[in-house]
Amino acid sequence: MKHLILALTIAAAPLAATAHELAKGPNGGPVVDSSGHHVELVAKGSELVLFLTESDDKPLTSAGTRNARAIVQDGGKTATVQLQPAEPNKLIGALAQPLGSGARVVVSATMADGHAVQARFVSN
Repeated sequence: MKHLILALTIAAAPLAATAHELAKGPNGGPVVDSSGHHVELVAKGSELVLFLTESDDKPLTSAGTRNARAIVQDGGKTATVQLQPAEPNKLIGALAQPLGSGARVVVSATMADGHAVQARFVSN
């Protein structure tokens, strides 16, 4: 019986870990928690916008962000999208085409204070 409970707990753990990814942010996109920061992804046509906020949902300045990029896997192709900081709390990049359903986006950036932010999304 203990093994069954342990197996069910382990099987349910990924569901709990991804539950926060399914939350909708104030801009309508999915939100992921990254080391105490929130990252919201909004894809509008060929524009990819990431909104950065603190854990209390106050804007996290994007000025001084370095090495910001998104790795996009869509339709069997992988592309790297460079992200540029835009005030007050955005990272913006240009997609070759709008995201398709099931597209995977992995974002990484180093904030001005040296803090690394990483987030993973799957497009609906």
